[in-house]
Amino acid sequence: MLKKTLMTLSALLLAACAQVPPEKEDPRDPLQSVNRPIYDFNMDVLDAYILRPVAVGYVEVTPAPVRRSIANFTDNISAPTNAINAALQGKADRTGIAVARFLVNTTVGIAGLFDVATSLGLEYVDEDFGQTLGVWGIGDGAYLMLPGMGPSTARNLTGDVVDNFVLPEIALSTPETILVFVLKVVETRASLIPQESLLNESLDPYTFVKDVYYQRQLYELYDGNPPLEEEPEAEEYDDNFLENL
Repeated sequence: MLKKTLMTLSALLLAACAQVPPEKEDPRDPLQSVNRPIYDFNMDVLDAYILRPVAVGYVEVTPAPVRRSIANFTDNISAPTNAINAALQGKADRTGIAVARFLVNTTVGIAGLFDVATSLGLEYVDEDFGQTLGVWGIGDGAYLMLPGMGPSTARNLTGDVVDNFVLPEIALSTPETILVFVLKVVETRASLIPQESLLNESLDPYTFVKDVYYQRQLYELYDGNPPLEEEPEAEEYDDNFLENL
């Protein structure tokens, strides 16, 4: 299976030598001729044969309360990372909320399995190192479609490495870090199942995903209040799709 998968990816990358039509050129996406074949590989091979079946099976065999507890647990593991990034961005209030959430949910919430903090008015704080770099004035860089990972940018890829592997290693062992990462991926993919029709009905799924990704990143960078003039022109998207990408 691995050999066949690698051969498929190689064939798609060879096909990437074809020039992108002028009407589909995008200054944010200078690597589009490579990104599109990788997107096709992700969707037609990895998602179709591995990730989606795993996500569907996960939803079918895992009761909703258990899924919620798993999501709560992974969110709680991320709380210290969120706090560090909020502090690096100069957001004292969000830093305090992230720290308080971690303390409450780790203790009263039994290692984060139950989100007691939200019921106390401590809403979830989502701050990553990609956002931190953005706040520091570092631009997005080239848009990237990563094999098995999906959309990113040069800036956010750096942020993801720091958030998912560097900072968690301070408190978790390597196997635990990988387990938390896998749980997040499966839960995120499962949450997108109800939104698949939006992607399937779009005229250009690749562009659809890219525009949604940029809208979501802008939304997060400005804590839900992005300047309207900076939003890229795109179709209207379902709020749940934006939240889960």
